[in-house]
Amino acid sequence: MTHVPDPAPHYTEYDTRLAAYAVIVRDGQLLLALWNEQERKRWTLPGGGVELHETVEEGAVREVREETGYDVRLTELLGIETDVFAAAERAQDTARPLKAVRVFFAAQIVGGRLTAEADGTTDEARWFPLAEVAELSRVSMVDTGLGLLARSEGRGGERG
Repeated sequence: MTHVPDPAPHYTEYDTRLAAYAVIVRDGQLLLALWNEQERKRWTLPGGGVELHETVEEGAVREVREETGYDVRLTELLGIETDVFAAAERAQDTARPLKAVRVFFAAQIVGGRLTAEADGTTDEARWFPLAEVAELSRVSMVDTGLGLLARSEGRGGERG
């Protein structure tokens, strides 16, 4: 996370990206999507940017379908994470910093079949045994999502 200058910019002086992700565990395996970010590929949770006309829940369900081919039912709101990125850290050429707001849900597969996204930000979707996730080249939100799921299960939350 980037240090925010003091005084912090007014909310009209930075961009905000709202995104929703699903943590889907079935039979001891986690569903991940291979993100094709610029020059390197890393595994991530299925999900992404919420469109202006969508609710956060609708965005999560749509993104999972696009990236994995599965239809899902969201079972629980696990938590929210925010990060701040300086303009120089952003992929696009801009002078504006970014506040990323990520919403995590537990989810269950209710239909569809595993397929790769066509012409999108991910190249492949795959199930991984939970014990192997730590060995993968992955984005930090995978660990965040798993941590939120473990915390939920520890307090008796519904499993995704």
